[in-house]
Amino acid sequence: MAEASDFPFDVEQINRLLHERRSMQPVQFAPDRIIPDEIIQQLLENANWAPTHKRTEPWRFVVFSGAGLQKLATFQSETYKQHAGEKFQQAKYEKLAQMPLLSSHAIAIGLKRTDEVPEVEEVEAVACAVQNLHLTATAYGLAGFWGSGGVTYIEEAKAFFGLAPTDRLLGIFWLGYPKEGATARSTRKPIAEKVTWVTE
Repeated sequence: MAEASDFPFDVEQINRLLHERRSMQPVQFAPDRIIPDEIIQQLLENANWAPTHKRTEPWRFVVFSGAGLQKLATFQSETYKQHAGEKFQQAKYEKLAQMPLLSSHAIAIGLKRTDEVPEVEEVEAVACAVQNLHLTATAYGLAGFWGSGGVTYIEEAKAFFGLAPTDRLLGIFWLGYPKEGATARSTRKPIAEKVTWVTE
């Protein structure tokens, strides 16, 4: 059996990182704790190394911090209000106005569309980039949450994030330090239930 020293990386640490990654919403973030921008930059740098078919690198990110979080809060709550019509919910409006202000940083996730590969492959590439980002956040002891509600699927919202009509907005990644004692439990069904081996 292979020894740990046979591998180029600390496999046990990587396994632990993957297993301990959790989604934690902004209400679980420690208030007034700000993540240094150089750490955010590292998260984005690692996101940039996601796999990408034909090297299209379709991911686009807009980072909101400081006063920018209030700008995002106003935009997404008011945009929701304008488009909700009879489905408008005051609680949802207030949540959209509050979420950015509970966060250290918010990163809008965009997909820059080209015709080089099928769109689904570009969505998959962006998802891989976000996974890199989230795993890096976990390694730094940060809390993160990829939200796809709010204004994500409102067509008119794209321009606010610098996206063209042919591009896609895929949500916002919320970041902060976890509150003391904040937890997020998760389980997985056995992998054996999801895998078929073909050996002959």
